[in-house]
Amino acid sequence: MIVVVGLSHKTAPIAVRERLAVQRDALPALYERLLADRSIGEAVVLSTCNRVEVYAAPPRGGSLEATSRATIGALAAIGGDVVTMHLGRKEGGDAVRHLFRVASSLDSLVVGEPQILGQLKDAIELARESKALGQTLGKAMLRAVRVGKRARSETAIGEGQVSVSSVAVDLAQEIFGDLTGRKAALVGAGEMAEAAAKLLAKAGAKIIVLNRSPARAKVLAYEVSGEPRGMQELERTLGEVDIAIGSTSSPTPVITVDLVKRVRKVRRGKSLFLIDIAVPRDVEPAVNDLDGVYLYDVDDLSQIVAQSLEGRAAEAARAEAIVEEEARAFEHWTLERELTPTIVGLFNRTRAVLLAELERSFAGRLKHLGAAEKEALLVMVDAATNKLLHAPVTRLKELAGDARAEGYVEAVRDLFDLSAIALEAITLKGGDGSAIDGAITLPTTGTNGKAQSPSSSIPRAPVQASSAGSPAAATLASTSSSASPREVAGAKDLG
Repeated sequence: MIVVVGLSHKTAPIAVRERLAVQRDALPALYERLLADRSIGEAVVLSTCNRVEVYAAPPRGGSLEATSRATIGALAAIGGDVVTMHLGRKEGGDAVRHLFRVASSLDSLVVGEPQILGQLKDAIELARESKALGQTLGKAMLRAVRVGKRARSETAIGEGQVSVSSVAVDLAQEIFGDLTGRKAALVGAGEMAEAAAKLLAKAGAKIIVLNRSPARAKVLAYEVSGEPRGMQELERTLGEVDIAIGSTSSPTPVITVDLVKRVRKVRRGKSLFLIDIAVPRDVEPAVNDLDGVYLYDVDDLSQIVAQSLEGRAAEAARAEAIVEEEARAFEHWTLERELTPTIVGLFNRTRAVLLAELERSFAGRLKHLGAAEKEALLVMVDAATNKLLHAPVTRLKELAGDARAEGYVEAVRDLFDLSAIALEAITLKGGDGSAIDGAITLPTTGTNGKAQSPSSSIPRAPVQASSAGSPAAATLASTSSSASPREVAGAKDLG
């Protein structure tokens, strides 16, 4: 199962969120830190303007609790005590449901906004590039993308294409009414700026695009029939426009109090409206204290967002039902995946003990037995093993999909010390070292609790060697048909 640790617009104010905001170029270092901890087997970092969350899975045999603690420690090292106080975490099925809700935009500032699905895909790709994506998270993330698409296609949750950018433009229209002929500056030329620029242009505003990359500014300005400018022209631009929307990825404010004070002198009393949709913020909050300057940040957009939610409540409820259905299906898959090695380990452990005793007898009191008698005893051992484990294995398989299953699996693995058993069968070698056809060696356990190969070979009866029809064989077959971690992690088709 998985765990998620992080914070969002629902759990932390913007001043805290921006302390933890992880820029794209800092992600490799974060992945390196996460995976350096042996309690974390896999990780995906989702960092947007409204949330920073780390989805993680333990290594084989690890615990979710240890993975949670390690993930919290990694994030606390970035943001400090203030961030730690706001960190939240979910584990197991709750973490899966949260991931699916995020992918479906049900946990977004603007329910139904389309950007989150692209951001999630980017996060998955970056995790794959950092070799942090394995089978567990790979499966969960692929399923999350599918759930997000399904929520959008089967409900009208995304109708109207509402987004943070569109809410910002709605706010501009509330302030100015008709935007025809108004001058608007886009500070930054990323995805959110592009969406805002197109909406402003559609409303009749004249667009100026400022960006650190002149080429990107030109491309976006061309698309909206606007004017591209370099960031060095920010002060001149703020002196001309009616409204400016900040959406850069700068780690520090690009519009400072001193800058705006100089701009105010040029504007000669004309009001300046600043909408900051970036996290970390592009505009120093103290700018809002200056006369004639009106600043709105992401959290200030919540009132407009609430209005948009009213009309989407019914569709959001339908999307929630899809999330619940998919989360239950994923939990069922996960539990079956955990059951398989447990059942195989239970068979291996039982047979190993019985065969080890038989092996000692063959070397002692039963040394006089011929090959036929020895084979008959081996058949008996396997038959006894199957009968002995039939009831508990059947019960375990019946628990797949039951909320208690995870606890039962952990209890069985702990009671029988299954983590010390090698789950893979290996080819049995005869006394001369050659492989015996149709025979499988079952591992024995040494005094140190570690799996060991038998000191001598004992062939299994043919019917048990094939294991056809046995619970272990069925679960092994299921395992072998599953995609390998590399196949899942390397999958390019995310939906």
